[in-house]
Amino acid sequence: MNISIFGIGYVGAVSAACLARDGHRVLAVDVNPSKVEDINAGRSPIVEKGLPELIAAMAQDGRLSASSDLKAAVLDSELSLVCVGTPSRQNGSLELTYAVRVAEQLGEVLATKAEFHSVVFRSTMVPGSMEDVIVPALEKASGKQAGVDFGVGYYPEFLRESSAIADYDAPGAVVFGSMDATTLERLHALQPDVPIRPTETPIRVAETIKYFNNAWHALKISFSNEAGNICRALDVDSHQVMEILCSDTRLNISPAYMKPGFAFGGSCLPKDLRALRFRARELDVATPILDGVMNANAVQLDRGYRLVEAAGKRKIGMIGLSFKSGTDDLRESPLLLLAETLIGKGYDLRIFDPNIRISRLTGANLAYVRERMPHIASLLCENLDEMIAHAETIVIGHKKLGADVIGRAEIKEKYIVDLVRVDPSLRSDASYEGLCW
Repeated sequence: MNISIFGIGYVGAVSAACLARDGHRVLAVDVNPSKVEDINAGRSPIVEKGLPELIAAMAQDGRLSASSDLKAAVLDSELSLVCVGTPSRQNGSLELTYAVRVAEQLGEVLATKAEFHSVVFRSTMVPGSMEDVIVPALEKASGKQAGVDFGVGYYPEFLRESSAIADYDAPGAVVFGSMDATTLERLHALQPDVPIRPTETPIRVAETIKYFNNAWHALKISFSNEAGNICRALDVDSHQVMEILCSDTRLNISPAYMKPGFAFGGSCLPKDLRALRFRARELDVATPILDGVMNANAVQLDRGYRLVEAAGKRKIGMIGLSFKSGTDDLRESPLLLLAETLIGKGYDLRIFDPNIRISRLTGANLAYVRERMPHIASLLCENLDEMIAHAETIVIGHKKLGADVIGRAEIKEKYIVDLVRVDPSLRSDASYEGLCW
């Protein structure tokens, strides 16, 4: 495929060299004449392991060249990858000037090009930038409709400096966002032998994943540093601790827990976080990450209440009370905290949890509910129908039971607040509100 790449910076230079190596004919475009001269002379414009040798070989073979002529590059290619910089402004927002300018210039050329051309951005941009800024700029300059008269895509990069070529060849994830089938097909053709299956997503999702990838990496680094600070004060080998932590790929380095939803609770997480923070304070070690975890949990609890409040209805039914389904453990249950907030705010509440029913509880659990939570015990329903009949708004806190209930005919007249995402196909509307979806 004939490919034009705009921006011979870090991402552009690595992408251009690797694509040329993989058999494509690549023309790199930049306004900086020294970068153009470097590529054409077989020199790398950046320091990156293996890149100087690769650029030299590709330039010599004639599969990689550079130019400052944007128009010629677009007319002589089927797909354009835009890799221009999106630097940070002083207030933290992104500077999209370069990206918009390239979009406008591309649009002007597309106005004169009869063949279907695909424009794919790799520049890191906040979610919505493509739909709200870039695509309108392309359409205005070209007089054509995106996704119909020309293609649009977003292809986030996950390249680490100093190991970019290795990351390109063996990526952890490949994400293609597109508005049309032709562009998607061309994206797949860029790297047909990639060892993992690319994920096809809407463009806004493709924009978003790049940001949360980087935020997750930053969080891991700061978490590890904070753990190291505490470990040093405890005279514990922090590297050994982290090695053991990372060896658990079932819970620690895995999709476990990485599912947006309601706050955490139970007998372990809140208690152990508090104890670790207290011990760190005794050792005069600051714990901003662990402090932030507890603060974030409180925010999620409040979000759950605000969704119920926004529904504007006073009769509430809650599915689930224990800290998670399949247990009768009420210790620090976020659903119990939500129930107590609703009671305190004067809501008329009923609760159904198949594991928390007076008729089923025995021994210590029964005594705990009757003696320490009499205000909750009187609100527990023995069956689901009783709770549904009472409620105007139903709060779903346990997934399996909520999934069984969501399709019932009598539910259609109720307002649903979903804290656990019982059905991925549901989106917030006039009668359904998801916590964070």
